[in-house]
Amino acid sequence: MRQYELVERVLAYDPKADEALLNRAYVYAMQAHSKQKRASGDPYFSHPLEVAAILTDLKLDDATIATALLHDVIEDTDATRTEIDQMFGAEIGSLVDGLTKIKKLDLVSKRAEQAENFRKLLIAISSDIRVLLVKLADRLHNMRTLEHMKPESRQRISQETLDIYAPLAGRMGMQNLREELEDLAFRWLNPDAYAALKEKLTALANRNRGLVGEIVKALGAKLSEAGIPAEVSGREKKPYSIWRKMTTKQISLEQLSDIYAFRVMAGSLGDCYRALGVVHTTWSAVPGRFKDYISTPKQNSYRSIHTTIVGPRHQRVELQLRTRQMHETAEYGVAAHAVYKDASNSPDAEATTSDAEIGPYVWLRRLVETLLEGQNSEEFLEHTKLELFHDQVFCFTPKGRLIALPRGATVIDFGYAVHTDIGNSASGALINGRHMPLTTVLRNGDEVQVIASRAPTTPPAAWEQVAVTGRARASIRRATRDAMRRQYGELGRRLLGARFERAGLEYSDDKIKRIATRLAHKSLDDLLAAVGRGELPVNDVVRAISPEAAAKLEGASSGPRPKNRHDHGQGQEGWFNLAKVMNLKFRMPGGASENASAINGSAISGGVPIRGPRSDLPVTFEEGGAVPGDRIVGVLAPGAGIRVFQIHSPRLADHEQANWVDVTWDIDPERPERFAAKLIVTVVNEPGTLAQIAQVIGEADGNIDTLRMTQRASDFTEMAIEVEVWDLEHLNRIIAGLRSKQVVSKVERKFE
Repeated sequence: MRQYELVERVLAYDPKADEALLNRAYVYAMQAHSKQKRASGDPYFSHPLEVAAILTDLKLDDATIATALLHDVIEDTDATRTEIDQMFGAEIGSLVDGLTKIKKLDLVSKRAEQAENFRKLLIAISSDIRVLLVKLADRLHNMRTLEHMKPESRQRISQETLDIYAPLAGRMGMQNLREELEDLAFRWLNPDAYAALKEKLTALANRNRGLVGEIVKALGAKLSEAGIPAEVSGREKKPYSIWRKMTTKQISLEQLSDIYAFRVMAGSLGDCYRALGVVHTTWSAVPGRFKDYISTPKQNSYRSIHTTIVGPRHQRVELQLRTRQMHETAEYGVAAHAVYKDASNSPDAEATTSDAEIGPYVWLRRLVETLLEGQNSEEFLEHTKLELFHDQVFCFTPKGRLIALPRGATVIDFGYAVHTDIGNSASGALINGRHMPLTTVLRNGDEVQVIASRAPTTPPAAWEQVAVTGRARASIRRATRDAMRRQYGELGRRLLGARFERAGLEYSDDKIKRIATRLAHKSLDDLLAAVGRGELPVNDVVRAISPEAAAKLEGASSGPRPKNRHDHGQGQEGWFNLAKVMNLKFRMPGGASENASAINGSAISGGVPIRGPRSDLPVTFEEGGAVPGDRIVGVLAPGAGIRVFQIHSPRLADHEQANWVDVTWDIDPERPERFAAKLIVTVVNEPGTLAQIAQVIGEADGNIDTLRMTQRASDFTEMAIEVEVWDLEHLNRIIAGLRSKQVVSKVERKFE
């Protein structure tokens, strides 16, 4: 693209743009990158120029276009921030600097380094959303030219795009950009599946030739008859979107009912609902396939009505109804919002900002708030990924406040979404007026009242395995960590008190507080916790207070050590022996208090690892089974060890949450083991059905442990099959294989 072409593209949608600024940025970037080449052999300047061109399609302001041209000059050339400020102003200098601080995220490099870079990314974005817009355009052009990279780089960059950038674009409401990023990443991450799916879609399009046009024409005619001005369009969904639905629902392409999506853009809000009435009175609506995102918009400000009908040719049709303004927001997200372009100069700046406060930017700001509160970068990255990947359910507080949560969220997530203190102190819940467990999965429209304990409580660490939202998980982890820190601090205080007494010194917190910094600790609490954990020897603290007293203690202890001496410098074993003598109690990760002498030291470290069916404590699996990959919870049974439940097991609700124990899978890849899972399979009564079922399981390397007929009818039979598998992925492959058979009506997993 020539210099004048770029300028003309900007002036076409923004006649007031600073033409001189764009010309200066073009020339400066071209000269700065003049000696550099891309992996394709093209001049490097072609990259920032294409990034700028992508942003002109979004009709962004001149400062953002200039930033796109300059976004690599500080990082990749001799240019400096001072020079950029002098030539282009502090605003553009800040944008370019924000992008420069963002190093390439490397999912196969050190996790902490990746997480720290991502922290920098979101902090820069939270100060100016245009940083994100340039970054996404930068990533899109890199993905479009990925064939010139080495295979390992293609894999790494594609995975990073699918994990971070595509969902981030989606959360900012930029659906077109998200879909293209996902499709490009899918192409390189799974080329065989991509090619096979494209081939099937081509064959399907040939079979259904003219279908899209026929449906568009029929919809348009019906709306025209009703006097509703509207524009109807249809398209085939992107391969990655189809692939994701196939893998999530474990169905074949032929079983998908919504490969084609149709859109009705009406003239007004009222016309959207009138059009919906026409559609539903003309064609049959598919039950359970209606969502009104106009009355309850998504967190990224997306607004549309979704419905599925059985339309012309008896074809299932997925339909979206929206206004032109809603369409702009749905396609371009934050880029379509005036507040991100020129809110300061807009006469409606106050109203525009108000709109933004209820949009995707709020989510971003809350995310950064969590970042600033977090313990480390890795926890923040995990939290962010959890927040990026989800659909939503909408629930209400008793006062009518709307709470948007990820699909699959529980009362625990709801409590933390209302307030951290409510989540931490949750002891029960009323859902639609009925008492329900805190682990209940919420549904759209539920009214939820969290019953909070009046006494100060610490949430069980096992709640982290139940929670779906990153906010809840981070809060639970922080509360558990703080509780353990307080316990270690109390232990440290007792240890120091006992040692001071032996040394003839009087213990006080003030004395310890004064020497905390000398012993490389920020506060009294930090020092006491370090003593309690065994990281700081007690004698070092005594020596800092009184070297003479410490010398006497060391002289007295230079002889033979008594058999039952409990020196805190011995690490965890010393901690545990001392706990026995002092009859201390500690709270296990699940919340159950146990005497230290009754449990081995592994519980101190924060959980009982599950290594196959064995552990440091006796472990048994509840009937119905759990397999590696399942989310699991342990229940402490005094004298009987730990019983492991799959998180959706209805029997889990029979056990007090105070007895829950945080357990995780820790399978040795060198010594894999099979685990049992129970399936309920409904099949057609015909010869050879059982043979087909056994063949699918056998060819998938599954092992049938038991099989019995639970219900028989003239047409159908229900079988209960206990199958042994390696992990959840293996089990899902078997389920998908069974569902693909014509003799199989239904397959579902059964939890006792």
